[in-house]
This record gives sequence, C-alpha cells and structure tokens, in this order.
Amino acid sequence: MAAIEDFGVFMVLVGLVLLAVEVLHPGVFLLIPGTMVLGAGLLLLLLPQFLLQTIYGPSVVILLAVAAALVTIPYYRRIAPTHAPMSTTANGLTGEVGVLIAAVRPDSLQGKVRIRSEIWSARADRAIPAGTHVRIVSGEGVSVRVEPIETASSGAA
Repeated sequence: MAAIEDFGVFMVLVGLVLLAVEVLHPGVFLLIPGTMVLGAGLLLLLLPQFLLQTIYGPSVVILLAVAAALVTIPYYRRIAPTHAPMSTTANGLTGEVGVLIAAVRPDSLQGKVRIRSEIWSARADRAIPAGTHVRIVSGEGVSVRVEPIETASSGAA
C-alpha cells in the first residue's frame, strides 16, 4: 500500500509542477493534463481502493478531465483574444500607419518602422527622424516606402 501512496504523492507533485509551468508561461495548455494528474494523485492518496478497485475511480478521473477542459478552454479564449492575421507582404501594408524606431535616410535601408507588432525596413525620399509617425505609401520587396504623417501643429510651424 505504501507504493500506491508514494505514486499518489508523485502524481500530485507532477500535477503541481505542470500547474506552476502554466502559471509562469500561460498558453502552453498544460493546465488540463496538470489538473488530471493532480486529481488522480489526490484520489490515489485519499481513496486508493476506490480508484484502483472499482469502475467508478477511472470514471471520476475522466470526469475531472472533461471538467478541466470545460474550464480551461474558455480561459484560453479570454487570455488569447483573436486578432487580424499578421501581414506577410510589404504591398499589403499600403495605407497602414507606423512609428519609426530607426531614422530613415534617403536611398538606404537603415530606417526601421514598427507596424502593429512587425518591424520592417523603411525607405523615403528624405530624412525622417526616429519616433515619427509615418504612413506606408508602398511596398518594395522586403521594405516599405514611408512618408511622415502631417499633423496640425507641424503644418502651422
């Protein structure tokens, strides 16, 4: 009987480790198996005969797995909302607005622009400092051509 209790303790520890990983790095979907292992380990500790010698023990573990899935899936939908697919072509960015994270120099690819969560090489006909909001005019291969967005205060100056 001590071997069963040792196994139960081991299962509880494995479940706790999986849950800790899930808390530290949400989205790896270990919460469901972690909860199942934790529940099975607790059952082994509390009711070893019930789990191993009756048909109801495995049924309870299966019910725990289903319950964990029913709780976890909505949780993942809430923490990982859907978003528009990321752009894969420079031409698809035409008209988008971004912020320069590296200054643009004429006729070079040294400029960098952040558009949503992507960073692209930026070109322009004139120098544009970092931090400037720009609009994407066109895509050219693996870079985008940008122009600064004129604001009311910059037009009056």
